[in-house]
Amino acid sequence: MYDRLMRLPLLGWVLLCAGTQLAGLSHSTDTRSMDFDYLIHAAMRLSTIAFLLLIAAVVILRTRPSAKASGLEPRISALLGTFLAYGIVLFPRCDLSLSAAVISTLLTMIGNVGAVVALSQLGRSFSIMAETRQLVVSGPYRFVRHPLYLAEEIAIIGLFIQFASVYTALLLAVQIAFQLRRMHNEELVLTASFPEYGAYQRNTARLVPGIY
Repeated sequence: MYDRLMRLPLLGWVLLCAGTQLAGLSHSTDTRSMDFDYLIHAAMRLSTIAFLLLIAAVVILRTRPSAKASGLEPRISALLGTFLAYGIVLFPRCDLSLSAAVISTLLTMIGNVGAVVALSQLGRSFSIMAETRQLVVSGPYRFVRHPLYLAEEIAIIGLFIQFASVYTALLLAVQIAFQLRRMHNEELVLTASFPEYGAYQRNTARLVPGIY
């Protein structure tokens, strides 16, 4: 019951943000001609919607956890590391140059594809909180310990370009800080649950091979 209840806030928030983007896409369809600039604009919004709906889908399909972090801080870090990123889309959209729009769209789409690849390996083991279901070390997890978070941040940076401002930059910085804390909390739970995780952790980069 607890795990099901914890899905609801994230699902509500993601669907709200996706609905906001869909409404914006519908409005732009009514007011803009179907030129190349419009197609880039539509691709940006559609990639954002796809990213949000992907998260909603895996939350619905995940299994119950076998272990979880104790205390309030891991839960707060997980929620803020997740929710703050989606708050970017609630700020005013920027008027981007064509090159900036293309870069934003490509980053968002690359992040989405990376997230799909990582999620295909996680399957129903996906989690928002610092929890364990099963240890996954195949696919992209052979190269980095948190490929899903890396893919998400790439997509979020692409998203950020569309809404860039002082306020969204601060929001992004805080989100990244909580995301790093979230990774730390997850690794503690995985280490306690799986004896083999220690060796995997020592031999595999957290996010960028050879760097971090």
